[in-house]
Amino acid sequence: MITMFKAVWRFRQFLLSSIRRDLFTQFVRSKLGGLWVVLHPLAQVAIYTLVLAKILSARLPDIDSPYAYAIYLLSGLIAWTLFSDILSRSIGLFVGHGHLMKQVNFPRITLPIIVAGVCGANNLILMLVAMAIFWVLGQQFTLQLLWLIPLSGLVVMLSLGLGLILGTLNVFVRDIGQIVPVVLQMMFWLTPIVYPKNIVPEEYREWLAFNPMINIVEAYHSVIVYGRAPDLESLATVIIAAFVLCALSLLMFRRASPELVDAL
Repeated sequence: MITMFKAVWRFRQFLLSSIRRDLFTQFVRSKLGGLWVVLHPLAQVAIYTLVLAKILSARLPDIDSPYAYAIYLLSGLIAWTLFSDILSRSIGLFVGHGHLMKQVNFPRITLPIIVAGVCGANNLILMLVAMAIFWVLGQQFTLQLLWLIPLSGLVVMLSLGLGLILGTLNVFVRDIGQIVPVVLQMMFWLTPIVYPKNIVPEEYREWLAFNPMINIVEAYHSVIVYGRAPDLESLATVIIAAFVLCALSLLMFRRASPELVDAL
């Protein structure tokens, strides 16, 4: 494990240059460049707001704003986009970079770190644009926004740990790459992003507890929408799960690394 971290540090310049190259390619090869990072979530917000705002705005507690639902929705999408982007890219990461995996001197663990760096940069752009929109809409900000830094780190750890496990398994069982998008779609609708949690019947809420993104999205809502610190007690299990997944994924990756090259 220590050797793995030493390899990451030794190839830190390669990591930074790879992240810059991926971002540059992403922005340069399309005419709208970095706008694509924010256009999709903003389009989702516009559609859901037009369809559901009048129905669900009244069910948002302690918010007195005509733009309450749009702010609530985009706040949750910031968290969800980071999670789903890292997880989706991690699934086919090793399969799509088989040529690099076969290079002896290439530290394979740098691949998921590059994914996290690129997705993190994209999410930062989305977050900054969202904050500008919130400010225009009259949303008041507090120092509680600083909680977004550790919360984003928690999302990265959770998605990267899970993504590395599933990405490793996907090399041997390619069905995983087909199943995960379906599961992500289900998770999205089982997370209070489009709707507030208080509209879910009480008898079904205990089932939602198995979705770790619920507590994270609610933390984002607390910080951005309500200007309050997140509930650390509710985040405790997510933090533990993120550390366990990261440790387990590194252990699995290290043991399966020789077989990965053979399978590819």
